[in-house]
Amino acid sequence: MYLELRHLRTIRAIHQAGGLARAADLMNMTQSALSHQVAGLEAQVGMELFVRRSKPMTLSAAGIRMLRAAERILPEITALEEEFRALQAGKTGRLHIAIQCHACFDWLFPVLELFRHAWPEVDVDIRAGLAFDSFPALLREEVDLVISSNPEPLPGITMNPLFDYHPVFIASAQNPLAAKDRIEAEDFRDQTLITYPVGRDKLDVFTELLTEAKVEPRAQRPVELTAVILMLVGSNRGVAVLPDWVLRDVKTNADYITRPLGDGTITKRLFAVTRSEDAEKPYLSHFLRLGRSEAVKLQRT
Repeated sequence: MYLELRHLRTIRAIHQAGGLARAADLMNMTQSALSHQVAGLEAQVGMELFVRRSKPMTLSAAGIRMLRAAERILPEITALEEEFRALQAGKTGRLHIAIQCHACFDWLFPVLELFRHAWPEVDVDIRAGLAFDSFPALLREEVDLVISSNPEPLPGITMNPLFDYHPVFIASAQNPLAAKDRIEAEDFRDQTLITYPVGRDKLDVFTELLTEAKVEPRAQRPVELTAVILMLVGSNRGVAVLPDWVLRDVKTNADYITRPLGDGTITKRLFAVTRSEDAEKPYLSHFLRLGRSEAVKLQRT
């Protein structure tokens, strides 16, 4: 038996209309063409689908079973067609995000709160990106966007700049380094450096200062949360280097001191990395605009 969607639509229309003539009008076809289609459908099934002697025209037992199938399948097809139309219009989609920057959560959550109101049909999820390699995952379509300050220049990806920031040294006001105007690589030799639990290739203090200077801190202590890093630093348990916008709330706190690294010109750029073919999707473009505007708010406070 070979059935097409038009067969299911036909049997539903005839049942709803109660006869061939009205059903033909609803389907914008002639009654003769509809009768021919019904005859072909019954030939496929091998039995009558309608009791023709009754008025209005009613379904046979076989016809009722086919109607049940039509009422189950056709709404799903309609919903699928609507999803495809929404996809074509850029109103729906998927935005699964991998994050290589622990501090970025403070920036990202306000962005996503604005985004979800503007794009309620987009499926948003967050993958921290620490237990797997984010960029190959992006190319494998396991994620759709990677937040990184150290993106890999790979074929097929687009690096969308979000905003620039300065890595800033922070320590307790009781730390001897509080007496210095700026912090050099050598100053870390006798310090416990508190960092996020990621590779050194993803930590600004190493990529921009310590690795080139071949300086090792006395100890390195990995900590997951920014708030815990700040608590430990405030207790003089160690020092840290964090993005300037993360430190906006502690700059005026007497428990802490903040200092520039080196000559204070170290600048990093945060990127939202996407597959090249996705870069112009409307919801992705809006996410990038929101990300940039939210960053401006953070850096002003």
